[in-house]
Amino acid sequence: MFIYFGYGSNINLASLKAKGVTPVASERGVLPGWRLRFNVQHWFHHEGGVGNIEPSTNPNDFVEGMVHTCHETDLAALDAVESYGLGYDRIEVDVETSRGIVSVQTYIGLPGFLDNTCLPTQRYLNIIIKGAEEAGLSPFYIDKLRKNPVLPETNFPAFIPPPGQWPHFNEQTLALHPEFTALGFAVFDMQQARGKLQGIIGLLGGKDMTLFFVKRHDTSSGNETDADIKSGNISDGAKEYLNAYMNEFMNEYKYVGIYDPYRPIK
Repeated sequence: MFIYFGYGSNINLASLKAKGVTPVASERGVLPGWRLRFNVQHWFHHEGGVGNIEPSTNPNDFVEGMVHTCHETDLAALDAVESYGLGYDRIEVDVETSRGIVSVQTYIGLPGFLDNTCLPTQRYLNIIIKGAEEAGLSPFYIDKLRKNPVLPETNFPAFIPPPGQWPHFNEQTLALHPEFTALGFAVFDMQQARGKLQGIIGLLGGKDMTLFFVKRHDTSSGNETDADIKSGNISDGAKEYLNAYMNEFMNEYKYVGIYDPYRPIK
């Protein structure tokens, strides 16, 4: 087992499970002498800044979060989604819990990804606030989260694939291309992406990421399935979120085909 302190979206158990990590136990924790920031620049610009913690010289500063006890096998999944070694480092800190001080692992932003002008999106902040409420974090801390300024929303046009005859992919044929990723009905080649995006090719490559992103929206119940996506039985907010990412993927990657897992490949 390993013990992990989640202070951002990983306060929220549904969000953590969407990343492939299901704790065996969770409890509230407080990290004194640190402060919460949103200055880790997200891989994609429309997502603004995501959570980070920094040591503080103000003795009144602290960070509240959740102390999760997880299976050792979950550490690799957590490292992957938290971009360990790329966007974040993993360190050990001492957190106060109801059973005393516990040494835990947590993630802090690496200098190359820090931007103090970044703001979180309302979606991201909503996930944290919902998790904080469900976990019973202090009203003072939750109120502070609610008052944090957010990034203005970007309005994206409906995604339209480029004209032409494009190959079709399903789950099996997509897996043969670790440099490709699928989102919605589109397949993208990530090989020529800018430098900072090269680090997540292993996370996205060879897979359909649609369900992952649906479950990352703040309206997600955490129980959506591929069948729900096929039938359109997901929230309007999740549909807009997918559309935004498809537009962003088109800007960052190269469109190479149609993802159609229900159509035989010839």
